[in-house]
Amino acid sequence: MTNDTQRPQGSEVDLEEMVASSDSGARKPLGVPGKLLVSIAAVWSLFQLWIASPLPYLAGVGVFNATEARSIHLAFALFLAFMAYPALKRSPRERIPLQDWLFAGVAAFCGAYMFLFYADLAERPGAPITQDVVVGVVGILLLLEATRRALGPPLMIVALVFIVYSLFGPHMPGILAHRGVSVDGLINHQWLTTQGVFGIALGVSTSFVFLFVLFGALLDKAGAGNYFIKVAFSLLGHYRGGPAKAAVVASGMTGLISGSSIANTVTTGTFTIPMMKRVGFSANKAGAVEVSSSVNGQIMPPVMGAAAFLMVEYVGISYVEVIKHAFLPALISYIALIYIVHLEALKAGMSGLPSSNPARPFLNKMIGFLTGLLALMALSFGVYYGLGWLKPLLGAATPWVVAVVLAVVYVALLKVGANYPELELDDPNSEVIKLPQTRPTVMVGLHFILPVIVLVWCLMVERLSPGLSAFWATVFMIAIMITQRPITALFRGRSRLAEDIKEGFLDLWDGLVTGARNMIGIGIATATAGIIVGAVSQTGVGLVLADVVEVLSMGNLMLILLLTAVLSLILGMGLPTTANYIVVSSLMAPVIVLLGQQNGLIVPLIAVHLFVFYFGIMADVTPPVGLASFAAAAVSGGDPIRTGFQAFYYSLRTAALPFLFIFNTDLLLIEVGLWQGLLIFVVATIAMLIFAAGSQGFMVARNRWYESLLLLLIAFTLFRPGFWMDRIHDPYQSVPPAEFAQALGMVDEGSNLRVEILDEDEFGDQLTRYLLVPVPDGENGTARMEALGLSLRSEEDGSTFVDNVAFGSQAEQIGFEALFFDQQILSVMAPVDRWPKELMWIPAFLVFGLIVVMQRRRRDATAAPAAS
Repeated sequence: MTNDTQRPQGSEVDLEEMVASSDSGARKPLGVPGKLLVSIAAVWSLFQLWIASPLPYLAGVGVFNATEARSIHLAFALFLAFMAYPALKRSPRERIPLQDWLFAGVAAFCGAYMFLFYADLAERPGAPITQDVVVGVVGILLLLEATRRALGPPLMIVALVFIVYSLFGPHMPGILAHRGVSVDGLINHQWLTTQGVFGIALGVSTSFVFLFVLFGALLDKAGAGNYFIKVAFSLLGHYRGGPAKAAVVASGMTGLISGSSIANTVTTGTFTIPMMKRVGFSANKAGAVEVSSSVNGQIMPPVMGAAAFLMVEYVGISYVEVIKHAFLPALISYIALIYIVHLEALKAGMSGLPSSNPARPFLNKMIGFLTGLLALMALSFGVYYGLGWLKPLLGAATPWVVAVVLAVVYVALLKVGANYPELELDDPNSEVIKLPQTRPTVMVGLHFILPVIVLVWCLMVERLSPGLSAFWATVFMIAIMITQRPITALFRGRSRLAEDIKEGFLDLWDGLVTGARNMIGIGIATATAGIIVGAVSQTGVGLVLADVVEVLSMGNLMLILLLTAVLSLILGMGLPTTANYIVVSSLMAPVIVLLGQQNGLIVPLIAVHLFVFYFGIMADVTPPVGLASFAAAAVSGGDPIRTGFQAFYYSLRTAALPFLFIFNTDLLLIEVGLWQGLLIFVVATIAMLIFAAGSQGFMVARNRWYESLLLLLIAFTLFRPGFWMDRIHDPYQSVPPAEFAQALGMVDEGSNLRVEILDEDEFGDQLTRYLLVPVPDGENGTARMEALGLSLRSEEDGSTFVDNVAFGSQAEQIGFEALFFDQQILSVMAPVDRWPKELMWIPAFLVFGLIVVMQRRRRDATAAPAAS
């Protein structure tokens, strides 16, 4: 082992403890308690598979409603939290103390209370008896202790602060004061209804998140994690700075199925970081690359650290829509990170690792790459359209036909993979590193893609719920785990049927246990975050935060966004991704919506939620609490704080994206066609690469200071061309409020009017808001006004008020109302015809071309004396 790849003595132990303490629990008891721990974890996984399947409804037994399922889910999580997570660092790891058995039993009873006494509680809604209150108090206290053990102090402290705030509201100073909540009222709201602990967040954890985490654990146990890493290294390891590029791609693929940035960092980082150091990256930079790519995995669909499923509930759109909106920014961010790594390698003059692939001309390489790309595209279109056409053709027989086709393809892929050697786990610290060959590496694990295809088909074609889609993908994954070894052995001419099947079942058991243990922290996090959500709904603290941000920002829109970003970053410190999103979306998303509407910023709710989510997960990078940075430093032997600052520097591209898609929702593919979407992807990717070159101070050659500024300006122009076009030509013209109907008749159907209204908040205080009014179909303005369900009245002084809003109409959904307060129309802005904003791309590309020419001349001039 060479000195540059050694880690500090004992760091492996520290690293294992860090990962265990953050994901699955550090305690590994021996004997009967150990067997009981893993057995209960496996039973939890089987229970979740049962309630997600159609079997309970077919059998007529074991059917649980949503509240009962959440209660049992929390009972499992609480019991395992006290069993798997020691109370203190000095607490025993190899045995479970008596007090933890007691805590686990009482906590499980309190968690299951809603299930055990469901009928009794239904008879006394809102009127808890002494028994209910005692169970609720003990349950909340034990939940907070489980949170401290499983997730550390930050989330526990935040939840405790909100409990104190709820109880002592009348004694709070100034704008923080509220009418207060009694203990009975608090317990009823938080523990005996679905407004607090047992709310939407725990419901999503029960219905969707567990199955996706289990699916990821099974996929990893089957060998897919090692396969992803090997494929990434075989494709990219030999390029300049190749191990770092491979680390980015491997972390991206692992992030598709991972719900934890720390687990992602360690899973891939143990292999990638030593290799990055081998080709010239410092310990801090190697750790920072791994942190940046692993945290980026939390914004990558389809799992997004489990936040995707929460967004479905909080934003009110389908899962497919969430994936569609989140995909482009995540992909662009990953491409830019690969480019940043390339720039680092150029600046340091690095090389790649020795390639094992046979030498091929560049043209052959390009043909091979394009062939693979076309094959992937053909597969995607085949899955989406081919299976989509089968459904109306075959009707009810479609699932059976698809199952047979999948089985045939699965066996065929195993036959192909059997012609190549098995993938082995390499030691990244060994003296000799030989990259695997691309073709054998890719071919041997192609069958791992099939469960993902099943997942996509169920979601996109069958339009099943995320939970049911993950169930069928998991069932197929279980079949693969049991059968892949014996079938492959058969094709390779070996006869170990009984042993291979036994190993498959052992892998399945390990996967069930690992999936459940990985869910302990997420289950606890969603329950504890429910306390915060419940406090927000019970006390109205969201409006208080909005007031604080408004005072500090002085009404400046950019300052509002900056303050919200900083607060999201602070609130996200030390929290796992799921709890992180729940907290920032509950507290900060309403702030942007409320203050934005008052200051002319009207954006779709998904854009707001992605904005706060991006900055919340940046807390995993940012010192002093960047957990992923500490994990990477434990692998690299670098300094955690310096690793965190370097990772934040690399992650500037991720921090810039939320501001860009808030002002240009085209990046989220909102109301964008196919060809326009492709154009946006190409231009946005180029813009992000230019931004990376500007922020990293290097492109073709080292940047001059003015070149970096120009590159950042070019990137901004490509991302948001409308900013400059708005300066040249105002996109709206003012229309008198009394001519609202005429304005509806003048503009094209499908466009929008911006309407400023005088409204009231929950406390009766007047405020101004902006509403975006879509223009409906209709022959004239009057018909379109009727289609909206809106009628106005004009006063003698010329002012215009909302007179009536039809129940359930589009106008009511937009935000018009005339029941409790006569909203006044202050202004109406109608869109005007103008040049396409994309024309601003032309001067941006011309300036960019000039910078490229200047840097090429400077590079060539520097290279000429060196060559002579």
